[in-house]
Amino acid sequence: MSKAVKKAAKKRVKKAPAKPAVAPAGPPKNGVTLVVAIKARPGQEATLERELRALVKPSRAERGCIAYDLHVSSDQPGLFLLREIWRTLEHHGKHWNTPHMKTWGERKGALVASREASFWRQIV
Repeated sequence: MSKAVKKAAKKRVKKAPAKPAVAPAGPPKNGVTLVVAIKARPGQEATLERELRALVKPSRAERGCIAYDLHVSSDQPGLFLLREIWRTLEHHGKHWNTPHMKTWGERKGALVASREASFWRQIV
């Protein structure tokens, strides 16, 4: 037997971790998903991105927030997408009464050319 083969035989092979018996918890079936497409006013793309980025951390820290993700279009400059998942519609409603969302409400008019939003519910 060669030295390389002996050396390899001596090494312990790590086993893959066992899969959990129960699937990890995801969003609740009665949770609320909000998808928002926001188009920047011409010349306001960078400012809008900065303002939207500022919403992410405090929103994620809110009670009832499961996910709060910001995306930017790879083929339409100045187009942003927010995907929010909230435990309940009531949690989302309280979200608008937070200081960071009140500030956003005051600033968005000068930055946003258009906004389309829709609520979704998970079916599978």
